[in-house]
Amino acid sequence: MAKIDAFFRLMNSQGASDLHIMAGGSPCLRIHGDVEPIKYHELTNDELLDMLVEITPEHKMKEFQETGDVDFAYELPGVSRYRANFLRQSNGVGAVFRQIPEKILTIDQLGLPDIARRFALMEKGLVLVTGPTGSGKSTTLAAIIDYANRNRRDHIITIEDPIEFKHRRVNCIISHREVGHHTRGFTSALRGALREDPDIIMVGEMRDLETITLALEAASTGHLVFATLHTQSATKTVDRIIDVFPTEAKDQVRTGLSESLKGVLSQSLLKRCDNKGRVAALEIMVGTPAMANLIREGKTHQLQNVIQTGRRLGMRTLDDHIEELLQRKIVTAEEAFDRCIAKERFVKHLSSVPEEWQEVLSKEKTEEAKAPAGAKTAARPAMAASR
Repeated sequence: MAKIDAFFRLMNSQGASDLHIMAGGSPCLRIHGDVEPIKYHELTNDELLDMLVEITPEHKMKEFQETGDVDFAYELPGVSRYRANFLRQSNGVGAVFRQIPEKILTIDQLGLPDIARRFALMEKGLVLVTGPTGSGKSTTLAAIIDYANRNRRDHIITIEDPIEFKHRRVNCIISHREVGHHTRGFTSALRGALREDPDIIMVGEMRDLETITLALEAASTGHLVFATLHTQSATKTVDRIIDVFPTEAKDQVRTGLSESLKGVLSQSLLKRCDNKGRVAALEIMVGTPAMANLIREGKTHQLQNVIQTGRRLGMRTLDDHIEELLQRKIVTAEEAFDRCIAKERFVKHLSSVPEEWQEVLSKEKTEEAKAPAGAKTAARPAMAASR
């Protein structure tokens, strides 16, 4: 047994999502979003390097020595799989391991809305799962692919760096391809995928201009493409894609994206106050003619209005979902305020208002006091209906 395996077993028993292990310090676990130190001595660079060499494929260690960074997957049989990232830092080497659950959680187990099923059964187009690092994008995307695997009879190709969730064949043929092992890169894998008779292509991450271009091309030529992006909201996702392209290509990209984009599911993880763990708050944008027109015309700042008025189609804003979690007492007001987009909407719920927001809250209370009684009572049902 490799020496570092003891930390993975501890990680598993503590319910940790990540292991941080750096030369010059003690190892740490991330548990329910918080980094907690392990009672262990500070590791020297040589000591940690010996641990890492023991579990690293030779070609990956060579890559790390040449570049100072490397990603790969490591599996501890009977415990779990891990996505590993090695780095060089001021005290020597370092590594971060993200646990990949062995069992793929279903859409129902994750509490995802029905629109996730609709995304999984679409015939063609681009569906994006977005959010900050560590927000559970891969877990959500795995659940959607799992639903497609159980309810379609198609060929699914996944392109990842490294492979995270391994889907067993149910009703679909599934081809897992790992960048650096089965293919040179996302770009070459996407080019190849178009000649491999796929129905669904899952891209682990749209990282650069060429990958985004090929993903859009695949979506526009009759394939269903799923991918992830590191963005904070559905509307910012659209801007991020367009901004990658040079100025002279933006109009063409807007047109292509308006026709291909079928949905964006943007998520953020919040700490629960009713139980241990975290809960996902979701912003959902569904492809509609109104959305397509705004993208085509470069009016992405108005997409939020489309989301707010599209609840019957399965759309909702991140702040609406956060407010729902707050009202159900699943998260605290402080957590809601920290993660929301429109801070002024949640500041009134805080027991202790930050100094920079006290003036805003005071002004809001003054305006509410001046409002006619009928206007105040009439506003409440309208607010409830909007939720």
